[in-house]
Amino acid sequence: MNMRSSFSAILSALRHPNYRLYATGNAISLVGTWMQRLTVGWLAWELTGSGVWLGLIAFSDLFPTVVAAPFAGTLADRRDRLRILNITQRAAMAHALLLFGATVTGIINIWLLFALTLFLGTVSAFDQPARLALVPSLVPRSDIPVAVAINSIVFNLARFVGPAVAGLLLYWSGPSIVFASNAVSFIAFLVILSKLDIVSDDLPAARSGDFMQRMAEGLRYLVTNPGLRVLLVTLIAISVGGRPIVELLPGFAADVFRSGSTSLAILTASMGVGAMLAGLSINAQASPRALVGMIVASAGLLAIAILFFASTSSLWIAVPALVVAGFGMARASISAQTAIQLSVKPEMRGRVLAIYGLIFRGGPALGALGMGLASAQFGLRWPVVAGAVLLLGGCCWAFPQREHIIASLKDEGGA
Repeated sequence: MNMRSSFSAILSALRHPNYRLYATGNAISLVGTWMQRLTVGWLAWELTGSGVWLGLIAFSDLFPTVVAAPFAGTLADRRDRLRILNITQRAAMAHALLLFGATVTGIINIWLLFALTLFLGTVSAFDQPARLALVPSLVPRSDIPVAVAINSIVFNLARFVGPAVAGLLLYWSGPSIVFASNAVSFIAFLVILSKLDIVSDDLPAARSGDFMQRMAEGLRYLVTNPGLRVLLVTLIAISVGGRPIVELLPGFAADVFRSGSTSLAILTASMGVGAMLAGLSINAQASPRALVGMIVASAGLLAIAILFFASTSSLWIAVPALVVAGFGMARASISAQTAIQLSVKPEMRGRVLAIYGLIFRGGPALGALGMGLASAQFGLRWPVVAGAVLLLGGCCWAFPQREHIIASLKDEGGA
C-alpha cells in the first residue's frame, strides 16, 4: 500500500464524526499515558536501581489483565461500552492524581508505586476490551482495518510525543508535573466520550443468562476455532518474548548505555517512530492470507531487531534497531487485531478481544518479570536475547500452521 493510498484510507475513516471525535480524544489521553509510563519506569529505577523492580513494576501494570480479562470481556459484551470507558477513564485520572500527590509530598516509595501501578493495571484490564470492541460501532465494516491502523498510529505517535515531553519535564521539574499533566489529559477524553452519539446494533444490550455461562461461551468459542488458537499462541510468543523490551528500556538506558532520562525518551520514541510507519503501511484491503503473512513475518523481524539491540553498547546502533523493532511489533499487532475484528461474531467480540488484551498486556508482564529476575544473575542483555530466541521459535511453529488461521478468517468473516 503506497503512502498516498494510505492517507486516502485514513481520511476515509476519519470522515465519520464519531470516530473522528474518538480518535482525537484518545490521542490526547494516550500522550499523557505514555508520559506517565516512562516516568513510572524511570521513578522505579531511581528508587531502586534494580532490574528486578523494573520487572515487578511492569508485572503489576500488566498482569491484572490475566485475572480480569474473562470478566472484563463478558462485561463488554453485556453492558454499554461507552459507560464502561467513562468509568475506567475517571478511575485512571484518579490514579494519576494519587501519583501526583505522592511525589509532590515526597511520600512515594517503591511499594506505594507498586500498589498504585497494580490499581491502574486492574482499571486497564476492564478498559481495553470495551475500547477495542467499540471500534466497529464507530465506522462501517469496510473501514475497520483502517480504524485499527489509525488507533495504532495514534498509540505510537503518543509513544513518540509522550516520552519526549516527559523527558523534558523530568529534567526541568521532576515526576510530579508529569503525573499532573496526565491527569489533565483525561479531561479532554472524558468530554469527547460524552459527545459520542452511537446508535448501532453492535452496541451490546444487557442480556439474560448467567454471567459465568457467557464467559464460558466465549472461552469455548476460542477453543473450538483452530485458526484463532494458532493466532493467539503466536501472539503469546510476541508478547512474552518480544514486547517486554519496552518495559526494560529504563534499565538499558541507565545500565547498558550509561545515560539519563533524555536517552530513555529517545529509545522509547524510536520504537514509536517504527510503529507509526507500520500503521501507515497497513493495506485496508488486505486478504486473510496477507494478514497472516504480515503477522508471522513481522514477528520474525521484531525478534531479529531485538537481537541487534541487545548485542550493542552504542546508542546510535540501538536507535535504528528499535525503530525496526517498533515496526515489527506494531505491524504484527495491527494485523492480528484486524484479523480478529473482521473474523469474530459481533456478540463474541468483547470476550475474544479481552483474551487478545490478556495476551497483549499479560504476556509482557510475565516476560518482563522473568527477564527482570534473570537480569539479577545474568544482566539485562541475555534475558532479552533469550526472549528473542523464544519469539523466533514461535514464528517457526506458526508458519506451517498459517493455513488454519486463513481458513478461520474466511469461515467467520461473514458472521
